[in-house]
Amino acid sequence: MKYFFILLFSSFLFISMKSDKPAYKIFDQKGKESSYKEMLEDAQKADIILFGELHDVSVCHWLEYELASDLFKAKGKNLVMGAEMFEADNQVIINEYLKGLIKDKNFEAEARLWPNYKTDYKKLLVFARDSSVNFIATNIPRRYASMVNKGGFEVLGTLSPQAQQFFPPLPIAYDPELNCYKEILKEMGQTPSHDNENIAKAQAVKDAAMAYFILKNFKKGQVFLHYNGSYHSDHFEGIAWYLKQADPSLKIMTIATSTQDDISEPLAEEIGKGNYLILIPEGMNRTY
Repeated sequence: MKYFFILLFSSFLFISMKSDKPAYKIFDQKGKESSYKEMLEDAQKADIILFGELHDVSVCHWLEYELASDLFKAKGKNLVMGAEMFEADNQVIINEYLKGLIKDKNFEAEARLWPNYKTDYKKLLVFARDSSVNFIATNIPRRYASMVNKGGFEVLGTLSPQAQQFFPPLPIAYDPELNCYKEILKEMGQTPSHDNENIAKAQAVKDAAMAYFILKNFKKGQVFLHYNGSYHSDHFEGIAWYLKQADPSLKIMTIATSTQDDISEPLAEEIGKGNYLILIPEGMNRTY
């Protein structure tokens, strides 16, 4: 009878383990299962953390907030935050908001915010405000990225000095051999050529701008936590490539995010996307 109950209990544990529905799992660069604790410990040692999110996945935004909160506990005012979702020419109004000089309704009416700002990004900005943490708008204004899409980097040189303060100094470095830019053309059914490379350059100028404004607002001894679409830092390309071009000594940690039907282990193509990979079930709730 004793062995029967042991067998029954073991079977119950096995069934319980098999029926678990985790909201996410974290893996290291080699595809080995890791943990939030390990990821946080490494984040505290980094200069710059590129948190690559999926814009509409709620688990990403929860983990983004948790990481900011835990890093603040460890680093205090040496934490700096920033995001792709805010454009550089909105920094003035962001600073006014962080200082409590303007109300939420005024900020939200005047700043160019993403449609999911209230559900996904507002709590990050409020956290920065309430914690007196600097929050940096790192993205190039979309109108200038659109210009590059039509006329290449050269069009940026025709803009006024006032406009040029919102993107990196010219000329913009660009490596067409990076897979992140090749993939853009591939997804559009095109092969790289002088006729269509401006599509990839429009992506590159965003990466270059984000790297530029991160570095402009970073000092040694700080930790800069940056939020961006995962494709902007996957495989240590995009923003990470521009950061390394500017300062090879930087300790950059990247977090990639992806969805799978089964998150028990990453698919081969997901392994190595970042220092850490967050896998989320494909059926997870989306915020839009």
